[in-house]
Amino acid sequence: MDPVRIGLIGCGTISGAYLRAAATFEILHFAGCADIDASAAQRTEERFGVPAMSVDDLLGRDDVEVILNLTIPAAHGAVNRAAIEAGKHAYCEKPFGLDVAEGQRVLEAADAAGLRVGCAPDTFLGGGHQTVRGLIDAGAVGTPVAATAFMMGPGHEAWHPNPAFYYQSGGGPLFDMGPYYLTALVHALGPVRRVAAITTRGRETRVIGSAPRRGEPIDVEVDTHTAGTLEFDSGVVATVVMSFDVRLHSNRFIEIHGVDASLSAPDPNGFGGTVRVSSGREWKDRELTHGYTDNMRSIGLADMCVGIRTGRDHRCNGRLAHHILEIMAAFGRSSAEGRHIELLSRPDRPAPLPGGLANGELD
Repeated sequence: MDPVRIGLIGCGTISGAYLRAAATFEILHFAGCADIDASAAQRTEERFGVPAMSVDDLLGRDDVEVILNLTIPAAHGAVNRAAIEAGKHAYCEKPFGLDVAEGQRVLEAADAAGLRVGCAPDTFLGGGHQTVRGLIDAGAVGTPVAATAFMMGPGHEAWHPNPAFYYQSGGGPLFDMGPYYLTALVHALGPVRRVAAITTRGRETRVIGSAPRRGEPIDVEVDTHTAGTLEFDSGVVATVVMSFDVRLHSNRFIEIHGVDASLSAPDPNGFGGTVRVSSGREWKDRELTHGYTDNMRSIGLADMCVGIRTGRDHRCNGRLAHHILEIMAAFGRSSAEGRHIELLSRPDRPAPLPGGLANGELD
């Protein structure tokens, strides 16, 4: 297949992970990069050999087919729409938008233009969670009935050099880390029917503990502890807790419990990890049945580009990302309104990857 020419907008920290992993996939060719900070684009050119240019020049290039949108969350929707208006497919970092209406506008614009939209996370395409999917589909736990997901820590201000945006709209533990956990659950169990939740925040201000802004206070504008219950279309009930208000805990990342056995899944913010199953009193490690266990933050983009060339659906698609966005928005609505929130979107489960793929292969 001819490589798909990619234009990168947003040359921040995560762009390096994408560009390093992209070398694995021959379908990807980066034709240019841009950032509102021109010096960031220039550094990307110097480091990775991707030509730097302005955002307008990049969007105006006829030979660019896909825009990889790695901007801050507040810009995701606007940059996605700009890409579509320029006649290009769009693939963005999570979250898909700041609110459900914004995500819906992107989907409608793409549909009207006959273009594709994709969105991270793509970690569920890694060997860890592809193995989980294979075990669930093969009946290793019997009919799933319950699940748990926990992401709890003290927050990012202790180590991140510029952590303020984690406590602004589009941040917080749910919008920052929730997409990894919720996407893994929907991939394994199917779409969510309704959500009930309570959200809160432990502090109104936080103090940066890392250089160069050590000691500077930052306002907390979003809730930093969210606890919710999800009911899936399949009838599975999941408990989900996302928090930046917990110093230490001993809960597993994700567990899925069926009528015959329980399954312990690895960190959904990674591509590998350990998968365990128990039908008794002890966990037993299961061999990973799929590859891609290294950091492959571009596999979702590559999968979309294969879809562009072959006509098949891509796995990290806009419908899935919009469903995850609707779930996250429902946490806040449920807490504020004191009721279950029925979800409107119903994406298909992404197709599993075939086992035994060689390095760089997708199907």
